[in-house]
Amino acid sequence: RFTLMAAVLIASPALAADVQNGSELFRGYCAACHGLGAMGDGPMTDILEIAPPDLTGLAAANDGTFPLARVVRTIDGRNTLLSHGGPMPLFGTILQGEAGVVDAEDGTPIITKAAVVDIAAWLASVQD
Repeated sequence: RFTLMAAVLIASPALAADVQNGSELFRGYCAACHGLGAMGDGPMTDILEIAPPDLTGLAAANDGTFPLARVVRTIDGRNTLLSHGGPMPLFGTILQGEAGVVDAEDGTPIITKAAVVDIAAWLASVQD
């Protein structure tokens, strides 16, 4: 887990991910569908046409590497998911505020919001 977190925490010299804030943001914006532990078992799952995935297995499904770039792009809405019929997350416009930057696996910087970086950091911390 340390390697996964190190990759997420190296956002920029001026910005480090706040895992605790990411946990709180996840609980507020994502847990209704994905569950408090990010296992896809939130209280809204019964009414969703497509079940939310277990987000604790993202690294395992990606040869042991947390797919940071894909996660950030999914949270901030650049990657569209069919489960919402549009951009993910449904509350993406609420995640506003300070800018954040993380490096993709190939070193390319991804500019997003600090809240997105924090949620991604928390997700990296809960990988199986």
